[in-house]
Amino acid sequence: MRLFFSAMLCIALGGCASVTRGTTESISIASTPSGAVADVAGLEVPTTCVTPCVVQAKRNADIVVTVSKEGFEPQVIPLTKDISGSGGAGFAGNLLLGGIVGMGVDAATGAAMDHKPNPVIVTLQPIPVAPPPVRRVPPRPRPVPPPVAAPRTGT
Repeated sequence: MRLFFSAMLCIALGGCASVTRGTTESISIASTPSGAVADVAGLEVPTTCVTPCVVQAKRNADIVVTVSKEGFEPQVIPLTKDISGSGGAGFAGNLLLGGIVGMGVDAATGAAMDHKPNPVIVTLQPIPVAPPPVRRVPPRPRPVPPPVAAPRTGT
């Protein structure tokens, strides 16, 4: 009898996305040029890494990645959450085996979700360099010709 209940428990949990996919995922971040600093907000502990890098995130987290490098314009990439094919299948498995409890767990943990885009790939744009100011040389004053004496008329 115990074996029967153990087998039923394993089958019931097998359809649950929380069990089959987990509640966290790896998010890859890359940039061109590499060596940029990626600040990842929305995690339990805000994280900073140098590209290329990988961070672990909860599937239900609202994540924003800011990539910056000296001499380049920073880029902000908000990640969206989307139900993936395998996450949807695990969530649907709850209808057959996991029931309402499994659906509630999956909904609370976001186990059926994936962050998009993943990997995060950023092409940084150089900050435009202003040309050096043009030095204007004041024009030289033109020499003034000496006044011409009026011709003398005889008296």
